Amino acid sequence: MKSIAALQNLVTPWSDGLEPSDAELDAIEGELPLILARVDLLDAQIMTIDRTPSEMDERRIRRARNRVLAARRDLANRIAGSTGSGDAA
Repeated sequence: MKSIAALQNLVTPWSDGLEPSDAELDAIEGELPLILARVDLLDAQIMTIDRTPSEMDERRIRRARNRVLAARRDLANRIAGSTGSGDAA
């Protein structure tokens, strides 16, 4: 009877590609403002899960949503600008 350990390389071969590449890290870094804005929005929403949002909570959520929208817009503009399409709406 063969053991699983003997077949490990056949099941899950070791790959040097387990770490993110430089291009993937650059893409994550480019999206970091959007990621952080989404985290802020999630934090603001979590704080109001078990209670009725106060006026201050509503402002915090609204501002966080605006930051998410601004970060999405900036990322979309950066991506559109990098493709060189040149189409301005």
